[in-house]
Amino acid sequence: MLPFKLVYSENYDLHLGDHVFPSSKYRLIHDQLLAEGIASEEDFIVPEPASDDDILLVHGQEWVRKLRCGHLTYADLLRLEIPYSREMVDAVWLSAGGSTLAARHALMDGGAMNVGGGFHHAFPDHGEGFCAIHDVAVAIRCLQADAAIRRALVVDCDVHHGNGTAAIFSGDNSVFTVSLHQLNNYPSVKPPSDLDVDLADGTGDDEYLRYLSDALDAAFRAGDYDLVCYVGGADPYRDDQLGGLGLTMSGLSHRDLMVFDAARHRHVPVMVSLAGGYAHRVADTVQIHVNTARALAESLKGGA
Repeated sequence: MLPFKLVYSENYDLHLGDHVFPSSKYRLIHDQLLAEGIASEEDFIVPEPASDDDILLVHGQEWVRKLRCGHLTYADLLRLEIPYSREMVDAVWLSAGGSTLAARHALMDGGAMNVGGGFHHAFPDHGEGFCAIHDVAVAIRCLQADAAIRRALVVDCDVHHGNGTAAIFSGDNSVFTVSLHQLNNYPSVKPPSDLDVDLADGTGDDEYLRYLSDALDAAFRAGDYDLVCYVGGADPYRDDQLGGLGLTMSGLSHRDLMVFDAARHRHVPVMVSLAGGYAHRVADTVQIHVNTARALAESLKGGA
């Protein structure tokens, strides 16, 4: 049995059809966690969708209305880059509820993982880059509203800059945002995070891990936190279709463990969301995300 909960629903699939974003991966991750014996069915909990009031803690009423009613403009769809459907809307509301549930369980157990989410390109008034609702921001705002946490740290290790995260929390001292990303990649406009690490094309394991270690040290020097939200993108992988970094699977596992151990050593719980992954072989993306769960188990057991 895992020392933390995995939050998952079969309805996380956005039903995107033939799309570079393999949203069927969530089911595959669930199945592989069971097949490898990393998790048992008892380790999984099923979320409820976030309420509209929860979503409105981050997003504007007009954007919520557009999503609920299907009134997206052509410009909205161009920025979102995924087809609109009722299944997509239901999935992102559910993912926001999932990240909130995972955050609550992280406070109890020291860690938890949403087998989904990480939609870090969503802005308060629009969606971008496959992201319609910012589940991580919703989770933080929900827990802050309940006084469950005061201050959070977001560590974003997706290959793409967390532009939505940076915009949402700009000027907010209650959330410190870190983004390690490939500089010459999406998005073209990168609003400043509290700490941005712009990585050169082809950056490999050793250099990446040095930058990450320095970034974590700097972030934890900047203040005390009640929760770390880790956006564990699989797309820094060297064979990713939408990435240009050079990390191996082993390097990505070391990345995950470095984040988890840094938080554990400071007695700060970690909520994990998965974010992007577009490897030529979907099985590689799935394995990278499965390895993130394995790393979290290793870290938490190390602190037992």
